[in-house]
Amino acid sequence: MSKLKVLIAGAEAVPFAKTGGLADVVGALPKALVRKGVDARVILPKHKSVKDRYDSRLRVLATMNLQMGWRNLYMGIETMELDGVTYYFIDNEYYFGWCIYKGGEAETEQYAYFCRAVLEAIPFLDFDPDIIHVNDWHTAMIPLLLRTQYQERPQGRARTVITIHNLQYQGQTSFEFAKDILGVEDKYLTAEYMEAYGSANMMKAGLVFADKITTVSPSYAREILDPYYGRGLEGILNARKNDLVGILNGIDTKEFDPQADENLECRYSADDLTGKYYDKEQLMKELDITARPSTPLIGMVTRMTEQKGLDLVRAVLEELLYENVAFVLLGSGEEQYENFFKYIADKYPDKTAICLGYSDALARRIYAGSDFFLMPSMFEPCGISQMIAQRYGTLPIVRETGGLRDTVQPYNIYTQEGNGFSFANYNAHDMLNTIWFALNVYQDKTNLARLIQSAMALDNSFEKSAGEYIELYKELV
Repeated sequence: MSKLKVLIAGAEAVPFAKTGGLADVVGALPKALVRKGVDARVILPKHKSVKDRYDSRLRVLATMNLQMGWRNLYMGIETMELDGVTYYFIDNEYYFGWCIYKGGEAETEQYAYFCRAVLEAIPFLDFDPDIIHVNDWHTAMIPLLLRTQYQERPQGRARTVITIHNLQYQGQTSFEFAKDILGVEDKYLTAEYMEAYGSANMMKAGLVFADKITTVSPSYAREILDPYYGRGLEGILNARKNDLVGILNGIDTKEFDPQADENLECRYSADDLTGKYYDKEQLMKELDITARPSTPLIGMVTRMTEQKGLDLVRAVLEELLYENVAFVLLGSGEEQYENFFKYIADKYPDKTAICLGYSDALARRIYAGSDFFLMPSMFEPCGISQMIAQRYGTLPIVRETGGLRDTVQPYNIYTQEGNGFSFANYNAHDMLNTIWFALNVYQDKTNLARLIQSAMALDNSFEKSAGEYIELYKELV
């Protein structure tokens, strides 16, 4: 029997380009699929970061003109292999030469072009996919275009899977744009297909036309059937709930490994946590936190948005900092949150460090050097950070939503089981009470070490997820 052939399309993927967890998934899943015997390949935009780091390794497959409405646009197809996976890149300097996401209508056009380019590229790849696996709204037009404009062409035989990473972002645009740029017929710009609340909705198009729909955790798959989490698309999701599957994300455990991570001052394992304690001391020195190393350190690596629960943190952080606690945050985002954390850094310089921006190396040192990792999200489709924290022996404190509920087993003082701490209600003092509980556990070093080892023993790799995706793909071919 020939190998199953899967083409994964995404806006970003590690190590080529990253702004969020989508990149980790699109980077790790194909490697796990390949290890299980699937011919999985990835197609991405050729972002500036790709050009800067990998241009000398890329091989040009084809160059051509791509018709987008009345415009005739350049399109290049380039390829390289990395870690056993073949990657293809769509080259267009205007759309991808400056930033991953342009924002607004320019971003909609950016990824409308990419959707069309993916389908036009397939005949030049020497690869005839059985499955085209698309991710979020950026590639969600591919199933619609495939079924309505490419059904008589060779690539039209492929079946499609769409994965929802975050339903908050849907790629809404005007009907005129959908018609002029993507050539969508009027009959598809209706509530039955692509229309949602007076706009053409690219995510909805994917949900209607894809053969299967997945989300990145079982809990999120259940949540999005409800209006609160469904973001206006709960109707189509309920209509297609028999085709909806929640498959929990994993992490690349080779990439995130405290025994081999060169970003750490001292590497360590669950059997010997000495290096973790040393890494904490070094992190506090690096960030000029002068509190004693025995002080419990709470870390966050996050986008500063409402979704991430920062209103809860803002409500009680000073109350927390009055006690013997240190706090470090790495991230950037909305001005209101950045200003608040600047204020915190100025007022509590001895026990806080606020690092605006993003550094992967510093993020890893925070994962390793913190005692607790705080993720009080309003909603969280899956979340990667809590699994990375567990991998590094840092106990997550999370709200029970989406993938956080699926990946963190709250510590039970009676059974001594668990690998983190959690609270149910989106309430600042519920969160604070859970933090107090975690800090009490911190004082019991024997119990704490057992919890850390339990977290580090978890198998959060993509191997199980890859197996579930393979079963899903096989249903379609």
